[in-house]
Amino acid sequence: MIYIENIFAQEVMDSRGNPTIKANVILSDGTQASAIVPSGASTGKREALELRDNDPKRYLGKGVLKACENVNKTIATQLLGLSPYNQNQIDGILQEIDNTDNFSNIGANAALGVSMAVARASAESLKLPLYRYLGGANALTLPTPMLNIINGGSHADNTVDFQEYMIMPVGFSDFKEALRASAEIYHHLKKLLKDTGHITSIGDEGGFAPNLKTNEEPIEYILKAIENAGYKPQDDIAIALDVASSELVESNGLYNLKGEGRKLSAAELVEYYEKLVAKYPIVSIEDGLSEDDWEGWKLLTQKLGNKIQLVGDDLFVTNAKILQEGINQNIANAILIKPNQIGTISQTMQTIRLAQRNNYKCIMSHRSGESEDSFIADFAVALNTGEIKTGSTARSERIAKYNRLLEIEEELVISEYLGKTLFKK
Repeated sequence: MIYIENIFAQEVMDSRGNPTIKANVILSDGTQASAIVPSGASTGKREALELRDNDPKRYLGKGVLKACENVNKTIATQLLGLSPYNQNQIDGILQEIDNTDNFSNIGANAALGVSMAVARASAESLKLPLYRYLGGANALTLPTPMLNIINGGSHADNTVDFQEYMIMPVGFSDFKEALRASAEIYHHLKKLLKDTGHITSIGDEGGFAPNLKTNEEPIEYILKAIENAGYKPQDDIAIALDVASSELVESNGLYNLKGEGRKLSAAELVEYYEKLVAKYPIVSIEDGLSEDDWEGWKLLTQKLGNKIQLVGDDLFVTNAKILQEGINQNIANAILIKPNQIGTISQTMQTIRLAQRNNYKCIMSHRSGESEDSFIADFAVALNTGEIKTGSTARSERIAKYNRLLEIEEELVISEYLGKTLFKK
C-alpha cells in the first residue's frame, strides 16, 4: 500500500511580496508534490482564518512560521502512514485536528496547503492529470475566463469605487481563441488609456488602475477597446463587475461611492445597477451588496436575478452552510469559489456540488495574492465550474493559470481525437 511518508511546509513569497505557505508531500513510492496557498486582500469576515505570526519584526507581522510549524508537527504527526488517495478522509482529519469551524487553531493556510499537496501527489502517483484525478471521466469543461482588466477599490490606489471591471469572452467555441481575443483587447485598452493621458500601471491582478471620474467610465473605455480590437460587445465580449460592496458600506447602511461623491441606500444602489445593466452588456455582478445586507441582496435578486448572474463572494465565502441559507432565501444565483475561504479541497467540492444541484453557477477564483501554482485551473475543469476568475493577461502568476488551461484544452482535444480514432477501428 502506498502511504504518506513525509509532510513539511516552508515559508515562500506570494505575488504581493508577502509570505505564504508551500506545503510538500512525499509518498512511499517516491512521489513528491507541493502546493502554494494564495492570500486575499478583499476578504469576507466569515472566511476561514489565515494564520499569521503577528511578529512586527518579520514581514510586518505577516510571517507564516506558526502555520508552517503546525504543518510540520501537528498535521504531519496525524497523517503520516495514511493512504493519500482518500481525500475526504485526509481533509476530515484536518478538520478534526483543528476542531473549529474556521480553522482558527492550525490555520486555513496550513490545512489547505496540505490538502492541495496531497491531492496533487495522489494524481502524480497514479500518473493522472490533476483535473482527471479530482473530476474523473466527467472533467470535460474548459471554463470561460473572467479577466479583470481595470482595477479599483482595494486592488488599486485610484478613484474608482468598484473593485474589478472584467471582460468575458462569451462568443468563442474554444478556450485558446477566447484567451487570444482577451489578450488583444487588453493591449488595445492599454494603448487607449495611454493615448488619452492615463497611467497604465497595473493593480494586484494585472488590470490597469487609471484615475477615472465615475464608475461608468471604465466600462466606456473597455467597450471602446473591444471595438478597437475588432470584436463586438455583447456578442463576442461581455462585461462583468465585482463591486466588493462590503468595503463600501458604512455603519449606517449607506454605500459610499467616494469616487462619485455620493452615498446610496441599498435600494438606490440596486436601482443604479438596473440602469447599468440596461445601458451596457453586463452579464455578471459580484458582491453587489455587502455580506451583511441580506435584505438588499433579496431586492437585488428580485430585480436582476432573472437577467444576469449575481455572484456571492463575501456573502457565501465558499461555505456550504451559508450557501444553503442563500438558497433557502432565494439570494443570488451564483457563487465565487475560493478554496482558501473554507480550508480544504473536500469542503470546496461539497460547496460546488451543493451549488450545482441548486442551479447556482460556480466561478473558480484566484486571490489577489497569488503564486505560480496553477491548482485552480485543474480544479475548475475537474468540477466543471464553467467559469474562472484569475486576473488579466498580465503578471506571470495569473498567466500560469491560463497557460495550464491551454495545456488542458490540448490534452482534452487529443484525448477526444484518440477516442474517436479507436472507436472507428
